Amino acid sequence: MAEVREDLEAFTAELFDGFFRADQRRWGQVYVRGLLLDGRRKSVEPMAARLGEDGNRQALAHFVTTSPWNPAHVRARLAWKMQDAIRPEALIVDDTGFLKDGDASACVSRQYTGTAGKVTNCQVGVSLHLATDRASAAIDWRLFVPASWDPASPEADAAKVARRKRCQIPAEAGHVEKWQLALDMIDEARSWGVDVPLVVADAGYGDATAFRLGLEERKLAYAVGISSRLTAHPGHARPITPAYQGIGRPPVATYPDKPMTVKELVIQAGRQAARPVSWREGSRPGTGRSGFKRMYSRFVALRIRPAGREIRQATKGAELSERWLLAEWPATEPEPVQFWLSSLPSGMPLATLVRLAKLRWRIEHDYREMKQALGLAHFEGRTWNGWHHHVTLVSAAHAFCTLRRLAGAPKDTAQD
Repeated sequence: MAEVREDLEAFTAELFDGFFRADQRRWGQVYVRGLLLDGRRKSVEPMAARLGEDGNRQALAHFVTTSPWNPAHVRARLAWKMQDAIRPEALIVDDTGFLKDGDASACVSRQYTGTAGKVTNCQVGVSLHLATDRASAAIDWRLFVPASWDPASPEADAAKVARRKRCQIPAEAGHVEKWQLALDMIDEARSWGVDVPLVVADAGYGDATAFRLGLEERKLAYAVGISSRLTAHPGHARPITPAYQGIGRPPVATYPDKPMTVKELVIQAGRQAARPVSWREGSRPGTGRSGFKRMYSRFVALRIRPAGREIRQATKGAELSERWLLAEWPATEPEPVQFWLSSLPSGMPLATLVRLAKLRWRIEHDYREMKQALGLAHFEGRTWNGWHHHVTLVSAAHAFCTLRRLAGAPKDTAQD
């Protein structure tokens, strides 16, 4: 830490420059330094024990839990700095679970999280990341409010609603779907001057028609995971208007055939439609330029017209829009195993389409590093502001690590 402390102090001084009080700037720098120090647990008490003369447990706890600073101001500065450093190709959206034993923390509930792979007692945070293949950084966060915590919801739980005051949850914070939180963060990032034209997400977001339509309204391209059950017409399909018989309302144009699932469309195209693609170097030793094995599989890319009631209601005119359907179909598998939907241009090369759709791996890398090394899930406070403060400071610590790696890596082979 001694050899990077000067750089860290300069980095945090830039992030916390908007703080009015010197003590807030000081304890912000100390908290981030505590997150970066060696040690398994990164909650306030063990960090204070490792910080030596700066290990004031009470001051650190006050700074992260109750000090009145707006995390959005820090995130905006973080976004500006990391946009310049990373030169991102995409904004990636996802969510992660914060497992909890008790029920006193803000918005904790029994809910599904991919962190545990099941329904369990946890908080869920939605995050937004700037990303390229070589580096990524979390720049915004939202704590998901389950319906049971929302007094306006029919599913409200009286005990949880009663805890809102103790957890200092703002009155305006109600239950909002995760995909809407993602759109809200994208809007906030764009208001800061971050304007990345591609959004990447998994099927938890891609299956939400309203999320995709929201991106299209914002004129943002996307490459999102979808489930095999999403329905569509082939790209060559066209609506047909039956002849008017002169009685009643004139008929409207409709597609003569029922839509198929995306899985059915890919299987109909056949295994012979799959093409081999290598999209990046992985983490296993190999013969790649950096000494690592190349990621490789076979993919089918089709032009399709997504269907469904929400799509039809939002479509002006009878003809549905064309989109890319991308499916991974390994040579060893009897059927395709993963699917994406993308609004990228029709002339997009297959290798580029695959690489961008697969860019979501960066968010898993970020979550792993922030949780295992930087204490993302170690916050022991129970308040709404405390949670948002902590995840913002962890994002700052992660960004500092990323900047250090980028500074030390050859520009043409930089790997985060």
